[in-house]
Amino acid sequence: MKPSTVFLGEMTNREVEVFLESHHTVIIPTGSTEQHGPHGPLSTDVLIPQEVARRVAPQIGAVVAPPISYALSYPHVGFTGLVHIRIPTFMALIADLCASFAASGFKRIIFLNGHYDNTYAIAYACADAAERMPNGVKAFPVNYWDGLTADEVAEFSGLENGLHANAAETSAVLAINRDLVDLERANAEFPPFPEFTVNMAPVHTAFFFSSPGSVYRATRSGTWGDARKATLEMGERYIAAAVRSTLAVLDNIEKTFAACPERSAPPSTSSG
Repeated sequence: MKPSTVFLGEMTNREVEVFLESHHTVIIPTGSTEQHGPHGPLSTDVLIPQEVARRVAPQIGAVVAPPISYALSYPHVGFTGLVHIRIPTFMALIADLCASFAASGFKRIIFLNGHYDNTYAIAYACADAAERMPNGVKAFPVNYWDGLTADEVAEFSGLENGLHANAAETSAVLAINRDLVDLERANAEFPPFPEFTVNMAPVHTAFFFSSPGSVYRATRSGTWGDARKATLEMGERYIAAAVRSTLAVLDNIEKTFAACPERSAPPSTSSG
């Protein structure tokens, strides 16, 4: 007998039909194909959300679709191995996938994102596709780190720990497949940022999101953090934290949609 699976791409047509009789959620891991320092695989930003999705799916009654590996990596232009697509192409892909999954019978379409540069474009594309989806279908992005606690952020990310090819990301890939990490080449590098006098978010948007090649300008190796601290044990803890984070965010999203149901449009009035 064929074993059951959470991966949509491994299912038969009949298995999908049976799934849709009682469940309607699909998770699409979304990442990038770009350098992750001299030590990490190009698929880091896909491997991590795919593993998180694999663990989350049984807990929310979902299937995991084949991942999106080519996305918005224009800030990394300049590094060898980068493969990316244009912003309009990416948004059109997301919007078409929303419409296609909805037409197949899915009602919750979750883009579980592992590459921050994709976030806004996914949200805008989901909104753009809304008119092509039946009422009641929701499509939205979730970054797997969105629900990390303050303690988890202090341990795994932030300016102090770095945000790309750092110890946490490298550790997560070690936990998924240690053969993909070249620890002998793991390094430490931090961008030469000035001392920020405001919240970094708008500065991050202006420098990274609006400037192709910005990561190439900010780092020599592509590492932002200290990958030398990566361990298998840290990777297991980081993935577990990402699973908890994702479940918590999804729970809050569902409660918000439930608390704010759709309203019918007011009847049109005409003066005679």
